[in-house]
Amino acid sequence: MKKFLFKHKIKLSVLTVLLVWYVVCLPEKLFDVPYSTVIESKDGRLLDAHIARDEQWRFPAVDSVPYRYKQSLLQYEDAHFYSHPGFNPVSIGKALADNISAGKVVRGGSTITQQVIRLARKKERKYYEKFIELIWATRLEFRLSKEEILELYASHAPYGGNVIGLDMAAWRYFGRKPHELSWAESATLAVLPNAPGLVYPGKRESLLKEKRDQVLLKLKEENIITEMDYELAISENVPTQDFRVPQLAPHLLQRANKEYGTKKLRTSIDYEMQETVNRIVKNHHRILQQNGVNNLAMLVLDVESQTVAAYVGNAPTTREHSKDVDIITAPRSTGSVLKPFLYAAMLEDGELLPHSLVKDTPTIIDGFSTENYDKKYTGAIPASQALSRSLNVPAVRLLREHTVPRFYNKLQDLKLSHLNRGAGTYGLSLIIGGGESSLWDMSRAYLGMAKTLELYTDNSSQYDPEIMNRLSYLDNSVDLAFAKAEQPSNNKEISWSLEPSIYGAGSIYHTFEAMKKVNRPEGEEIWHFFNPDREIAWKTGTSFGNRDAWAIGVTPKYIIGVWTGNADGEGRAEMTGIDSAAPVLFDLFNRLPAQQWFAPPYDDMLEVQTCKQSGYLATPLCEAINQYIPVVGEKYASCPYHKAINLDATKTYQVNADCEPASQIITQSWFTLPPVMSYYYSRANPSYQPLPDYRADCVPYTDDVMRFIKPKHNTTITLTKNVEGELNSAIFEIAHKKSDTEVYWYMDDEFLGATKNFHELAISGKKGKRLITAVDEDGNDVRIYVIFE
Repeated sequence: MKKFLFKHKIKLSVLTVLLVWYVVCLPEKLFDVPYSTVIESKDGRLLDAHIARDEQWRFPAVDSVPYRYKQSLLQYEDAHFYSHPGFNPVSIGKALADNISAGKVVRGGSTITQQVIRLARKKERKYYEKFIELIWATRLEFRLSKEEILELYASHAPYGGNVIGLDMAAWRYFGRKPHELSWAESATLAVLPNAPGLVYPGKRESLLKEKRDQVLLKLKEENIITEMDYELAISENVPTQDFRVPQLAPHLLQRANKEYGTKKLRTSIDYEMQETVNRIVKNHHRILQQNGVNNLAMLVLDVESQTVAAYVGNAPTTREHSKDVDIITAPRSTGSVLKPFLYAAMLEDGELLPHSLVKDTPTIIDGFSTENYDKKYTGAIPASQALSRSLNVPAVRLLREHTVPRFYNKLQDLKLSHLNRGAGTYGLSLIIGGGESSLWDMSRAYLGMAKTLELYTDNSSQYDPEIMNRLSYLDNSVDLAFAKAEQPSNNKEISWSLEPSIYGAGSIYHTFEAMKKVNRPEGEEIWHFFNPDREIAWKTGTSFGNRDAWAIGVTPKYIIGVWTGNADGEGRAEMTGIDSAAPVLFDLFNRLPAQQWFAPPYDDMLEVQTCKQSGYLATPLCEAINQYIPVVGEKYASCPYHKAINLDATKTYQVNADCEPASQIITQSWFTLPPVMSYYYSRANPSYQPLPDYRADCVPYTDDVMRFIKPKHNTTITLTKNVEGELNSAIFEIAHKKSDTEVYWYMDDEFLGATKNFHELAISGKKGKRLITAVDEDGNDVRIYVIFE
């Protein structure tokens, strides 16, 4: 053996080098070309695609070759494909003889494997190159199976113009997927790569049909198709025009390309829903444009699967108006759409009952001032109505009670990623639009609430701790091994928990119940587009300066989010959530079938008696009603507004034991509010009866009978000058339990005047800190300091 090796060492060395070269000659990645990003609907229909970087329409490699196309291709290109080692000596010999006889290349002898190599190398067609192709082809046969080689060919063969690959060709010429093509259509695509520059749809149709029919004849002769199939196939016309790639979800395509690169993705999009939403957005954009509103986004989420059913990132506007900006992912001022989360948080923590009265009076807190949408006040209003009417003052007061840091932390649990600057940065303005969020995050938060409620009632009163991490725009059946954290699989087994990850089911249910009654006073009811036969929880929001208008709706089946405005932040005076976004929301809801509402989560609620007027836990003094509240609500306060008062026999005046015999005193429960609340409540509720006055011969016990309404203690007042150069006055106002009592006003020690019935006084003071005192005829007094500047 040693003598043999020594004797043939040169030959063996050369052979070894050749063998090593043969092993490594084939590149690890045969096709180093850019691909298109392609997105499909959940049923596999093409939604959108963009051209590859080299300006070729080249869809990502196919994972299977359709039977009809495969048989047509083999009969036309390589009938012995499954039996040769990568090249066919007989075909090569015949082609060589014919080409030498003709003095030019008139016939090719390449197998499909060799053609794959030629497509990968892109070299000039010479005999030397043919030899390299042959070597590489045999090497490729060792590396891949026959089916994988066919897939490579189908994915990279040219089909005329800038169309590369079977998937794109099937769509461009027939508007369908390759697996849906007929025998005639499959045969047409089988012959195209042979001479795509010479024969393609719309050019030399007769020659294309002739080549196609030759393939069909071979298929019949080989008994692959029947006589009837053959007759039907040859009667079909060849394609004469191209189908345009649909552009149903350009912004979702843009997002998918950014997050996953050039892949073909099966999304969760409902094809018909996407088409419907596109039409709705287009129609409403035409209307909104007339008011200078140029951008509109709409997102539809499927509650059951926690996936995206429709995604329209912007209206079909112009490039000048940022038509390519995906508004769904852009941070925008939230307006009032965070209010339901505060309501649910306070229900969850036992700080509120669904209908307990909350204060609605002029409010200045540590220099922060706010007012309601209609610039009016109700004094006191049920919390559910304060939410449904989107009143700012009660929301700010409730946030102050709940505290901004706790609410901020809850918003982090809800995955509102753009609210990330710390609680102290936002302050109380957070609840009325002081922060920013995206339509994606906001809709996901409402989805988390709806899905929590659904799962709780369907799964033995348990919670999914990962509920906020499951929203995806990919179909649940897709292999997500390549996916990022933003698009988690919804197929993972749930590790159920008895503790909610965001809110308990009872708190969510009551929040949605309040949102079902969204309404606005003063003739702004939404009857003109609201269908009373449908149960929908919904919320609108309008940012400061009318720059952003929101509407988000919830049903057991869908979450629909709408944003309207201008991408550049320009506000429009008439653009509000109720007028601009809500009509878009209900345009879709009214097209969807009505659904049964969420089932009450009784396991997370407790039936108690609450006060009918105040909404607090009932006391013996209240008219009580039975109501289901979140379990933790049993620790909430009892009604503080019903008091036992002593009346005379006529029930006209209050009395006490000092002026009336005990036997003549009638004790009665009376609903009464503190002075400032009472002042505004009586205006909004004509049936409200203030406490009766004490009879003249009775001395009332000490009570809080008088209070400043405005301004508040330590308020700074800037005095402006009128056209005559004189200082304008500031209006001071107090509330008094006995309105007909005369009240005397003082600034420092200076008497200013007296008021009766309506206790308002215009005061103009010198600059500096001043003590304002009001004293009634019974000697009760209230004092505040103000600073004039």
